Amino acid sequence: AYDFLPGDMDKISKRLQEWVDEEGVDLILTCGGTGIGPEDVVPEATRRVIEKELPAITEAIRQEARRKNPESLFSREVAGVRKKSVIINLSGTEKGTRDGLETILPAIPIGLEQLSGKKES
Repeated sequence: AYDFLPGDMDKISKRLQEWVDEEGVDLILTCGGTGIGPEDVVPEATRRVIEKELPAITEAIRQEARRKNPESLFSREVAGVRKKSVIINLSGTEKGTRDGLETILPAIPIGLEQLSGKKES
């Protein structure tokens, strides 16, 4: 599933909650809204709904991005868990999204297995 939402913290938080609580989505990737502009509220909306933050994911994304693009120093991605779902914010640029995915994708199945209880953490 996918959705396009404006930079509205309430709408973004509500949609993330719906996907987790009502639809049981196990992985949510957001793209954009992680900068420092006035409508960049995705990290705050994500923090509203997550129960546990996953800082190593965003540290890895930012570490990789810093090597390739100085603009990434203004990115504020958040990653976390709500119930049995992982929510990860990615950059809104095509290159930033691709680089972020390349960095985290190998670890995603492991995290989802841990959340489902099929693999010990």
